[in-house]
Amino acid sequence: MARGLLYQPGYRPQFSGHETFPLRYGWLKKCFDRVSQTEHETENKSLCWGDDAIASFGVGKNMVASMRHWATVAGIIEEPSGTNQVKTTPVGQLLFGHDGVDPFLENPNSLWLIHWKLATEWKKKTTWYWAFSHYSAVTFERDKFIHRLKRDWPAAAETTIKNDVGCFIRTYTAQSSGAKAGQDDSLESPLTELGLIKRVSRRDEYRFVRGQKTTLGDGTFVYALLEFWQQFSPTSSTLSFEAIAHEPGSPGRVFLLDENDVADRLLKIEQATAHSLRWSETAGLKQVIRHPDFDFDGAIDFIRKDYESSDESEAA
Repeated sequence: MARGLLYQPGYRPQFSGHETFPLRYGWLKKCFDRVSQTEHETENKSLCWGDDAIASFGVGKNMVASMRHWATVAGIIEEPSGTNQVKTTPVGQLLFGHDGVDPFLENPNSLWLIHWKLATEWKKKTTWYWAFSHYSAVTFERDKFIHRLKRDWPAAAETTIKNDVGCFIRTYTAQSSGAKAGQDDSLESPLTELGLIKRVSRRDEYRFVRGQKTTLGDGTFVYALLEFWQQFSPTSSTLSFEAIAHEPGSPGRVFLLDENDVADRLLKIEQATAHSLRWSETAGLKQVIRHPDFDFDGAIDFIRKDYESSDESEAA
């Protein structure tokens, strides 16, 4: 029987919110800017998403709803429950703020970070979390993929699941050159650049691309590891290799890394974290050990190091 967050008693899957539009270039920054301009107001939700916002974004109501959805599940903005407030988040500020490190998503680490957020958002992105953390096959056909989700959550409408899977595929795979689409519709999702899913043939068959991810920075990997750790076992001072590589929602699963790829990154984690974390293989136990004084709130600082390294490389 399947285990994990998606299979807890009472879990309510979510297969909607995107209005069938995959994430597009520019959407996250537009939402961040809108929220940033209004978050000084005590109740700014209507200012962000009301009629004035629709006119400001220059798109229809459904597309504004989609933009809002993507910005929320990507961790760029947040809407605290029970309030009429919309706020920017530390991740949003890191990427798109006044001194944002990558407002136009030109650095691959920004895309890896966004992918991580989507694929671990188990409450609102069931298909995403399930696909990267529970689906074990390397290849899949669209119809069988839909059938598997429907089997696990039979109460969900098949049309809703079908639309969600279609959006999922278009988020990660480029349209075929022969696809008929208008100029706006042909804009690819930025996450296609990661190459995580490839079309196998002209039929609706696809392949997860597992293996080394050379554009994934060590700092972004560490951030993901720490977020997973906080979710999986927040009070523990150690985290096993098995969990990091194979547990649902782990960096190994979400980034589609082989065991060797995970091991290579963990071997240098002490250097990457300035001794905050260290790798140990003592007494046959393979695990990461967290320094007693380490605070999970500092995890985002490791992402920034990837951009500093990129700047240094370009300067050289």
